[in-house]
Amino acid sequence: MQTNFTPEQLADPDTRESNTILRTCVHCGFCTATCPTFVLLGDELDSPRGRIYLIKDMLESGRPAGEAEVRHVDRCLSCLSCMTTCPSGVHYMHLVDHARRYIEETYTRPWPERALRRLLGATLPYPRRFRLALAAARLAQPLRGLLPARGTTARRLRAMLELAPARLPAGNEAQRPQVHPAHGPRRGRVALLTGCAQTVLAPSINEATIRLLTRMGVEVVVTAGQGCCGALNHHMGQHDAAMALARANIEAWTREIDGEGLDAVVVNASGCGTTVKDYGFMFRTEPGPWPARAAAVAERARDISEVLLQFGYAPSREAPGLTVAYHAACSLQHGQKITTAPKQLLTRAGFAVKEPAEPHLCCGSAGTYNLLQPDIAAQLKARKQQNLARTGARVIASGNIGCLTQLGDGAMPAIHTVELLDWMAGGPRPAALPAA
Repeated sequence: MQTNFTPEQLADPDTRESNTILRTCVHCGFCTATCPTFVLLGDELDSPRGRIYLIKDMLESGRPAGEAEVRHVDRCLSCLSCMTTCPSGVHYMHLVDHARRYIEETYTRPWPERALRRLLGATLPYPRRFRLALAAARLAQPLRGLLPARGTTARRLRAMLELAPARLPAGNEAQRPQVHPAHGPRRGRVALLTGCAQTVLAPSINEATIRLLTRMGVEVVVTAGQGCCGALNHHMGQHDAAMALARANIEAWTREIDGEGLDAVVVNASGCGTTVKDYGFMFRTEPGPWPARAAAVAERARDISEVLLQFGYAPSREAPGLTVAYHAACSLQHGQKITTAPKQLLTRAGFAVKEPAEPHLCCGSAGTYNLLQPDIAAQLKARKQQNLARTGARVIASGNIGCLTQLGDGAMPAIHTVELLDWMAGGPRPAALPAA
């Protein structure tokens, strides 16, 4: 693709990177076939190729973002299926992230949307605030029927209330800063990203991760000062907030790297893993030691499935005779290019693993997408749940808390892969597992 940025524009590192990405695109359109929004809506501007044209024009002109760019970029899930499909290697993730930041800096959204985005950015990444917000949402759920039937803000508020769980699990000590010693001789030492929303919605995932790793001889460190990876803010274009959260994590893990050392930074929410693995890029132009520190963290970032294979996961219980439908989270299969490891581990644990039709299509969760774009998210959710049900499985397994929350209210319970693996290796039976 030909571009026409001025030398002054190319002096900006983000614009320079976007220029390189744009020039990689050859207009082939292969991406349209695997883009969830194009599959649903059939609009070229709701495909990666269409959005690339919009972003190119917006950035080259230097004008503020307009309503068309905002509408179509907002509809992008950042599922990155297009990056898996693209034969030219267009790094769409970095391009759309730049576009989102540019939009937030140059476009004035309607005040209800500004307020909602600020609320989400100031609440979801912080567990205590998030827990309070969910408690308030539960109290407000009986009033859901009083919301207007139409209107974007009303639909978004209704989606927020519907996603609030009926009850929240209690917090647990395992997620607090501490060192969980290895059982037997120490074979490795890792830091665990406990995360933000996951610590509130499903602390059992972190508990299962710690049990599994320590049982395999891996010391697990939960560092003081770490928290949200920054992905939720990052994908809403809230650059400064995202960088502040990421910087806190880098500081916390750098202390461990420089101290006793770390073999890996383990992430068990694949949406977070994609972002942590990108810290090197995010901090590439920061002053002082930050680029080197961020790169060191990113190089050590591993999904839990990668670490379990590395240390030789093995079950200790007999095969349960349970068929599992494996839902590949977009951030894992497209963002991190991890496609076989979770299925290998589930098979090794004794589960019969089935994959649904259209495994490349997003379930509609995508961070805050199911709150900001509830109509499209609901269509994708229904499509995904139908495909999963057709497998004949009893349980959905996935490696991302957003997907589990999105899909878990259907005909089958949705359980994190690591909880199933922990159960087969001596841990407790997952609470969501059917009794039979």
